[in-house]
Amino acid sequence: MPTETIPSPKGRLLLGHLPEFRSDPLACMSRWHRDFGDIVGFRLGLQRFYLLSHPDLAEQVLVEQPDVFVKMYDPDKPKGLQLVLGQGLVTSTGALWQRQRRLLQPVFQRRSVETMRPQMAATGEQWIRRWQMLAPGAEVDMAGEMMRLTLEVLTRTMFGTSVLHEVDAIAPALDTCLRHAARTTMNPFTPPLWVPTLANRQFRKSLAILDSVIYRMIEQRRKDGRIHDDLLDRMLSAADPETGTAMNVRQLRDEMLTIFTAGHETTANLMTWTLYWLARHPESQDKARAEAKAIANGSAAISEQPDRLVYTKAVLQESLRHRPPAGLVIRKLTRSTRLQDHALPAGSLVLVSIFNIHHHPALWDRPETFDPERFLGRKMDKYHFLPFGIGSRFCIGNHFATVETTLLLSMLIRHFRFELCTEQEPEIEMVVTVRPKGGLRLKISSVPES
Repeated sequence: MPTETIPSPKGRLLLGHLPEFRSDPLACMSRWHRDFGDIVGFRLGLQRFYLLSHPDLAEQVLVEQPDVFVKMYDPDKPKGLQLVLGQGLVTSTGALWQRQRRLLQPVFQRRSVETMRPQMAATGEQWIRRWQMLAPGAEVDMAGEMMRLTLEVLTRTMFGTSVLHEVDAIAPALDTCLRHAARTTMNPFTPPLWVPTLANRQFRKSLAILDSVIYRMIEQRRKDGRIHDDLLDRMLSAADPETGTAMNVRQLRDEMLTIFTAGHETTANLMTWTLYWLARHPESQDKARAEAKAIANGSAAISEQPDRLVYTKAVLQESLRHRPPAGLVIRKLTRSTRLQDHALPAGSLVLVSIFNIHHHPALWDRPETFDPERFLGRKMDKYHFLPFGIGSRFCIGNHFATVETTLLLSMLIRHFRFELCTEQEPEIEMVVTVRPKGGLRLKISSVPES
């Protein structure tokens, strides 16, 4: 079979495409996809990358050849999210990953998640009371509010505690850590952590803040002695079936910080973007509100009738299509292989762009238009819609996130109207997750009960 040349944009001799990529990775990858097609080669310094933007390519990488395309994993030389999450579920591989996945899976099964609805609803009611104290038309940074809301839901359901009183320290610390993780993955010239640069010192300080929160949760639970029947209880009591040994403190820390980070950062971004789309499209907002009010029927029983929130779920799906929080999947080649008619060398990295697949003009009708109706009564084509990934590493928290966002969105939209503060579209930035740059302000006003 003849080998086709992989198209590539023109780069610089030593830096390759680093200057263009570093300025705005998401916009850069969207532009390359539009100009060069579904597979694009590029170079950051000496590291060779391949950008993949089609579901057939995603299937080959993430489903058909998982032994060839593997997670970047080196516990001795951590990079990217490994610097923050250690060897947690998102970053680990092999036997360790399989063991931890088996341990955590029961907590995220449908039956377990359903028992968490009352806590989710109680947190939603807390936010409703808080916002009802605002003046009509108050401008609120929705990104910050959703970060607080989803953090409260996660810590109450998974760890039996609240960290709202620490959120002003946690949020910037998490942001600093994620930005540093992204830099070490995409910029080969990032100095190693032992070099005392300002960025490295800020990262270490921020990581220490997150560690202090996690380690304190562990210590408090061990002293508590009561049964909580949550994720933390399960991790503290879990034992390796072969050796009988429990997780050490470092393993507990890695898994807790993984859930802590991945479990609310992505969900907060989804909620933020969804409220933005509803503010920009008031007709969709009115439909979602009418659905929530019809189901509640004068009560607060939305949490007991989730299957009836059909349009609300379509809104969330369309938001996930437009702004998938996890917009990129990175894998490293363990050996040379072929994708379609293209040869890829060992040691290179592939970037599967979920964002580009979700905006692919050959896969979606009017991909830049916000249209929840496209998800009503339609069976998704295989791998065209990948907000939670595919393959063996499909997101373990997909059902938790779906239940949480559907419930919270229906509660908030029932009680409040959301309007734009400006007609200018918010800038997008990708810092591990796809988020609105600099936050996202919306006007909110209470809606009279009817």
